[in-house]
Amino acid sequence: MRKKLVAGNWKMHGSHSANAELLSGILAARPFACDVAVCVPFPYLSEAAVALAGSDVRWGAQDCSQHDKGAFTGEVSASMLAEFGCRYVIVGHSERRAMHGETDAVVAEKAKAVLARGLTPIVCVGETLGQREQGTAQDTVKRQLSAVIHALGHCVGEMVVAYEPVWAIGTGVVATPEQAQEMHALIRAQLHAATPHAEAMKLLYGGSMKPENAASLLAQQDIDGGLIGGAALKHADFVAICRAT
Repeated sequence: MRKKLVAGNWKMHGSHSANAELLSGILAARPFACDVAVCVPFPYLSEAAVALAGSDVRWGAQDCSQHDKGAFTGEVSASMLAEFGCRYVIVGHSERRAMHGETDAVVAEKAKAVLARGLTPIVCVGETLGQREQGTAQDTVKRQLSAVIHALGHCVGEMVVAYEPVWAIGTGVVATPEQAQEMHALIRAQLHAATPHAEAMKLLYGGSMKPENAASLLAQQDIDGGLIGGAALKHADFVAICRAT
Protein backbone atom coordinates (compact mmCIF):
# COMPACT_ATOMS: atom_id res chain seq x y z
CA MET A 1 0.00 0.00 0.00
CA ARG A 2 1.50 3.32 -1.08
CA LYS A 3 1.25 6.04 1.58
CA LYS A 4 -0.25 9.12 -0.01
CA LEU A 5 1.57 12.45 -0.29
CA VAL A 6 -0.03 15.89 -0.29
CA ALA A 7 2.41 18.62 -1.29
CA GLY A 8 1.53 22.30 -1.35
CA ASN A 9 3.00 24.47 -4.09
CA TRP A 10 2.75 28.05 -2.82
CA LYS A 11 4.01 29.45 -6.14
CA MET A 12 4.89 33.17 -5.77
CA HIS A 13 2.75 33.75 -2.70
CA GLY A 14 3.60 34.37 0.91
CA SER A 15 4.64 36.87 3.57
CA HIS A 16 6.05 36.50 7.08
CA SER A 17 2.64 36.86 8.69
CA ALA A 18 0.71 34.78 6.15
CA ASN A 19 3.29 32.00 6.30
CA ALA A 20 3.21 31.85 10.08
CA GLU A 21 -0.58 31.57 10.10
CA LEU A 22 -0.63 28.93 7.36
CA LEU A 23 2.08 26.74 8.84
CA SER A 24 0.72 26.94 12.39
CA GLY A 25 -2.71 25.94 11.08
CA ILE A 26 -1.27 22.90 9.32
CA LEU A 27 0.75 21.87 12.35
CA ALA A 28 -2.24 22.24 14.68
CA ALA A 29 -4.29 19.86 12.52
CA ARG A 30 -1.89 16.93 12.79
CA PRO A 31 -1.69 13.98 12.76
CA PHE A 32 -2.46 13.10 9.15
CA ALA A 33 -2.71 9.69 7.53
CA CYS A 34 -0.58 10.91 4.62
CA ASP A 35 2.85 12.43 4.12
CA VAL A 36 2.62 16.23 3.99
CA ALA A 37 4.95 18.82 2.48
CA VAL A 38 5.00 22.49 1.54
CA CYS A 39 7.10 23.83 -1.34
CA VAL A 40 7.72 27.48 -0.58
CA PRO A 41 9.43 30.41 -2.37
CA PHE A 42 13.20 30.48 -1.86
CA PRO A 43 13.25 33.46 0.57
CA TYR A 44 10.95 31.60 2.98
CA LEU A 45 12.87 28.33 3.17
CA SER A 46 14.62 29.33 6.37
CA GLU A 47 11.45 30.25 8.24
CA ALA A 48 9.69 27.13 6.97
CA ALA A 49 12.60 25.05 8.26
CA VAL A 50 12.38 26.73 11.67
CA ALA A 51 8.58 26.51 11.91
CA LEU A 52 8.42 22.85 10.86
CA ALA A 53 11.54 21.58 12.65
CA GLY A 54 10.81 18.48 14.69
CA SER A 55 7.46 17.89 12.99
CA ASP A 56 6.52 15.32 10.37
CA VAL A 57 5.64 18.06 7.84
CA ARG A 58 8.39 18.37 5.23
CA TRP A 59 9.40 21.40 3.22
CA GLY A 60 10.82 21.89 -0.24
CA ALA A 61 11.46 24.28 -3.12
CA GLN A 62 9.64 24.98 -6.37
CA ASP A 63 12.61 24.76 -8.71
CA CYS A 64 16.40 24.55 -8.81
CA SER A 65 19.24 24.86 -11.27
CA GLN A 66 20.61 21.90 -13.14
CA HIS A 67 24.08 23.23 -12.23
CA ASP A 68 25.72 22.74 -8.84
CA LYS A 69 27.65 26.03 -8.80
CA GLY A 70 29.07 28.68 -11.08
CA ALA A 71 28.32 31.96 -12.84
CA PHE A 72 24.55 31.49 -13.06
CA THR A 73 23.16 34.73 -11.67
CA GLY A 74 19.80 34.32 -9.98
CA GLU A 75 19.92 30.53 -9.90
CA VAL A 76 19.71 28.27 -6.83
CA SER A 77 21.39 24.87 -6.71
CA ALA A 78 20.19 21.64 -5.16
CA SER A 79 23.19 21.67 -2.83
CA MET A 80 22.01 25.02 -1.45
CA LEU A 81 18.51 23.65 -0.94
CA ALA A 82 19.92 20.65 0.91
CA GLU A 83 21.50 23.02 3.44
CA PHE A 84 18.00 24.27 4.31
CA GLY A 85 16.83 20.74 5.06
CA CYS A 86 14.62 20.49 1.99
CA ARG A 87 13.12 17.11 1.26
CA TYR A 88 11.43 17.85 -2.07
CA VAL A 89 12.10 20.00 -5.14
CA ILE A 90 9.49 20.55 -7.85
CA VAL A 91 10.99 20.38 -11.34
CA GLY A 92 9.37 20.85 -14.72
CA HIS A 93 6.21 22.60 -13.53
CA SER A 94 4.12 23.67 -16.51
CA GLU A 95 4.66 27.33 -15.61
CA ARG A 96 8.43 26.82 -15.80
CA ARG A 97 8.11 25.01 -19.11
CA ALA A 98 5.81 27.65 -20.62
CA MET A 99 7.16 30.89 -19.12
CA HIS A 100 10.85 30.04 -18.88
CA GLY A 101 11.25 27.78 -21.89
CA GLU A 102 12.39 24.73 -19.96
CA THR A 103 12.78 21.79 -22.30
CA ASP A 104 12.33 18.11 -21.48
CA ALA A 105 16.13 17.80 -21.43
CA VAL A 106 16.56 20.66 -18.94
CA VAL A 107 13.86 19.23 -16.67
CA ALA A 108 15.58 15.86 -16.77
CA GLU A 109 18.94 17.41 -15.82
CA LYS A 110 17.29 19.26 -12.92
CA ALA A 111 15.76 16.03 -11.62
CA LYS A 112 19.19 14.41 -11.85
CA ALA A 113 20.80 17.29 -9.93
CA VAL A 114 18.16 17.05 -7.19
CA LEU A 115 18.70 13.32 -6.71
CA ALA A 116 22.47 13.79 -6.67
CA ARG A 117 22.08 15.88 -3.51
CA GLY A 118 19.88 13.35 -1.75
CA LEU A 119 16.61 15.25 -2.30
CA THR A 120 13.44 13.97 -3.94
CA PRO A 121 12.37 15.56 -7.23
CA ILE A 122 8.67 16.00 -7.87
CA VAL A 123 8.74 15.79 -11.66
CA CYS A 124 5.78 17.44 -13.36
CA VAL A 125 4.37 16.24 -16.67
CA GLY A 126 1.18 17.20 -18.45
CA GLU A 127 -0.50 18.38 -21.61
CA THR A 128 -2.05 21.67 -22.70
CA LEU A 129 -5.65 22.02 -23.82
CA GLY A 130 -4.50 22.18 -27.43
CA GLN A 131 -2.57 18.95 -27.12
CA ARG A 132 -5.53 17.21 -25.53
CA GLU A 133 -7.90 18.45 -28.25
CA GLN A 134 -5.44 17.30 -30.93
CA GLY A 135 -5.31 13.83 -29.41
CA THR A 136 -1.61 14.09 -28.49
CA ALA A 137 -2.02 14.26 -24.68
CA GLN A 138 -0.64 10.78 -24.02
CA ASP A 139 2.26 11.18 -26.46
CA THR A 140 3.16 14.49 -24.80
CA VAL A 141 3.23 13.03 -21.30
CA LYS A 142 5.17 9.96 -22.43
CA ARG A 143 7.76 12.16 -24.16
CA GLN A 144 8.22 14.37 -21.10
CA LEU A 145 8.57 11.38 -18.78
CA SER A 146 10.87 9.50 -21.15
CA ALA A 147 13.49 12.26 -20.96
CA VAL A 148 13.61 12.00 -17.17
CA ILE A 149 13.68 8.19 -17.19
CA HIS A 150 16.63 8.25 -19.58
CA ALA A 151 18.55 10.80 -17.46
CA LEU A 152 17.97 9.10 -14.10
CA GLY A 153 18.70 5.55 -15.17
CA HIS A 154 18.56 3.10 -12.25
CA CYS A 155 17.51 5.95 -9.89
CA VAL A 156 14.13 6.42 -11.59
CA GLY A 157 12.27 4.82 -8.70
CA GLU A 158 13.43 7.55 -6.30
CA MET A 159 11.41 10.36 -7.89
CA VAL A 160 7.80 11.41 -7.43
CA VAL A 161 5.78 12.15 -10.58
CA ALA A 162 3.02 14.77 -10.67
CA TYR A 163 0.56 14.74 -13.54
CA GLU A 164 -0.76 18.24 -14.13
CA PRO A 165 -3.18 18.74 -17.00
CA VAL A 166 -2.22 22.31 -17.89
CA TRP A 167 -5.77 23.09 -18.91
CA ALA A 168 -6.92 22.43 -15.32
CA ILE A 169 -4.39 24.61 -13.46
CA GLY A 170 -5.84 27.80 -12.02
CA THR A 171 -8.82 27.59 -14.37
CA GLY A 172 -11.32 26.09 -11.97
CA VAL A 173 -11.66 23.21 -14.42
CA VAL A 174 -10.60 19.81 -13.16
CA ALA A 175 -10.05 16.52 -14.91
CA THR A 176 -12.66 13.94 -14.01
CA PRO A 177 -11.41 11.17 -11.74
CA GLU A 178 -11.59 8.84 -14.73
CA GLN A 179 -9.53 11.17 -16.95
CA ALA A 180 -6.92 11.59 -14.23
CA GLN A 181 -6.74 7.86 -13.53
CA GLU A 182 -6.33 7.06 -17.22
CA MET A 183 -3.23 9.25 -17.42
CA HIS A 184 -1.85 8.05 -14.09
CA ALA A 185 -2.22 4.45 -15.28
CA LEU A 186 -0.35 5.34 -18.47
CA ILE A 187 2.47 6.89 -16.41
CA ARG A 188 2.60 3.85 -14.11
CA ALA A 189 2.85 1.53 -17.11
CA GLN A 190 5.71 3.57 -18.57
CA LEU A 191 7.52 3.44 -15.23
CA HIS A 192 7.00 -0.33 -15.02
CA ALA A 193 8.96 -0.65 -18.24
CA ALA A 194 11.82 1.36 -16.70
CA THR A 195 12.13 0.21 -13.09
CA PRO A 196 11.12 -2.69 -10.85
CA HIS A 197 10.08 -0.10 -8.26
CA ALA A 198 7.23 1.41 -10.30
CA GLU A 199 4.48 -0.03 -8.14
CA ALA A 200 5.91 1.66 -5.04
CA MET A 201 6.33 5.09 -6.66
CA LYS A 202 4.03 7.97 -5.76
CA LEU A 203 2.06 9.58 -8.59
CA LEU A 204 0.37 12.87 -7.69
CA TYR A 205 -2.49 14.70 -9.38
CA GLY A 206 -1.79 18.39 -9.88
CA GLY A 207 -4.77 20.03 -11.55
CA SER A 208 -7.00 22.12 -9.25
CA MET A 209 -7.46 19.56 -6.49
CA LYS A 210 -9.76 21.05 -3.84
CA PRO A 211 -11.57 19.83 -0.74
CA GLU A 212 -14.69 19.21 -2.84
CA ASN A 213 -13.05 16.86 -5.35
CA ALA A 214 -10.09 15.46 -3.40
CA ALA A 215 -11.78 12.30 -2.13
CA SER A 216 -13.00 11.18 -5.56
CA LEU A 217 -9.59 11.79 -7.15
CA LEU A 218 -7.64 10.16 -4.33
CA ALA A 219 -9.87 7.08 -4.50
CA GLN A 220 -8.44 6.22 -7.92
CA GLN A 221 -6.06 3.26 -8.03
CA ASP A 222 -2.99 5.10 -9.34
CA ILE A 223 -3.47 8.53 -7.74
CA ASP A 224 -1.27 8.64 -4.67
CA GLY A 225 -1.79 12.21 -3.57
CA GLY A 226 -1.86 15.75 -4.86
CA LEU A 227 0.37 18.66 -5.81
CA ILE A 228 -1.82 21.46 -4.52
CA GLY A 229 -1.76 25.03 -5.80
CA GLY A 230 -4.42 27.54 -4.75
CA ALA A 231 -5.90 25.35 -2.02
CA ALA A 232 -2.47 25.10 -0.38
CA LEU A 233 -2.63 28.78 0.58
CA LYS A 234 -5.54 28.32 3.01
CA HIS A 235 -4.78 25.99 5.86
CA ALA A 236 -8.39 24.84 6.20
CA ASP A 237 -8.51 23.79 2.53
CA PHE A 238 -5.08 22.17 2.61
CA VAL A 239 -5.91 20.28 5.80
CA ALA A 240 -9.21 19.11 4.30
CA ILE A 241 -7.34 17.62 1.34
CA CYS A 242 -4.88 15.90 3.67
CA ARG A 243 -7.79 14.48 5.65
CA ALA A 244 -9.39 13.21 2.41
CA THR A 245 -6.55 10.71 2.10
